[in-house]
Amino acid sequence: MKRATQPVEIGGTDYETVAVSQTDQVLGTAGAAGDLLARLVLNVIAVATAGVTITDGTTAIVVQTAASAVLGAQTVELGLRAKTGPWKVTTGAGVTVIAVGQFSV
Repeated sequence: MKRATQPVEIGGTDYETVAVSQTDQVLGTAGAAGDLLARLVLNVIAVATAGVTITDGTTAIVVQTAASAVLGAQTVELGLRAKTGPWKVTTGAGVTVIAVGQFSV
């Protein structure tokens, strides 16, 4: 019997760090549709500028705004596969990110 869907893998084998004030940093060497973004580990060092956005091709998804940020580290579980392009991460001046997943090289 053929399944219409596949289970999402929550684990990840790759990680990539994203420094403060990055714009559309591609995850993986090239990144591609189908890449898995399992989770983000956010480290907020300044709440006022701690926005984080991920982009799948041209679709931007706000993960955290300055209004929702709290100081310290937190994990955001995602389990998402890119539909139209590589995953990209944009960070504000008050937050760093560790992205965990399976990214194309």
